[in-house]
Amino acid sequence: MTSVFPLLAQARHLPLIAILRGLKPEEALDIGQALFEAGFRTLEVPLNRPGAIECIAALAGGLGADALIGGGTMLTVAHVDAVHAAGGRLMVSPNCEPAVIRRAVGLGMLAAPGVATPTEAFAALAAGAHALKLFPAESLGHGGLKALKSVVPTGTDLWPVGGITPESIGPWVKAGATGFGIGSQLYAPGVTAAQVHDRASAYVQAWQATKA
Repeated sequence: MTSVFPLLAQARHLPLIAILRGLKPEEALDIGQALFEAGFRTLEVPLNRPGAIECIAALAGGLGADALIGGGTMLTVAHVDAVHAAGGRLMVSPNCEPAVIRRAVGLGMLAAPGVATPTEAFAALAAGAHALKLFPAESLGHGGLKALKSVVPTGTDLWPVGGITPESIGPWVKAGATGFGIGSQLYAPGVTAAQVHDRASAYVQAWQATKA
């Protein structure tokens, strides 16, 4: 089994995950390069839209080893196998399914399943999860994150997803967030690569401000 620690270190360097829902294969590399130029290194393409696997393959092949590419909305072991075969090394899901997590871990992928309760969080960690996607972040709020952080093992990566804006990053970090998944506020079908670059740059600046 391949060690996942280099992938986790890569994600932690700038723990902002671009969620590219609805990305089309013909635009994948342009959007990926715009994100890369802005500083993003971790990109996921949710599988519940057509062309996702083709996009993952294009991004993994075009951006190279410095980018961590994977799939989102990965609900089954078959999803994990398909993403891995396309060159993806990141598994993200909206839920906690231990069999899916274990398969991703077994293939040397970085596993970041979705959780909303302590029960789900501990089940995910027991299955080998490397980071926890807190979803939906709007419902959990800062109080939910603080409560969860108080019981999970120290050092657990906690990534809120849902409604994250550049302005909200600072307060979330103060509540205990260690990274973020960013979706339609960053990319949605019809948004140009130039627009994605500008939006991504704002997120990078907001994250860097929390470390100043």
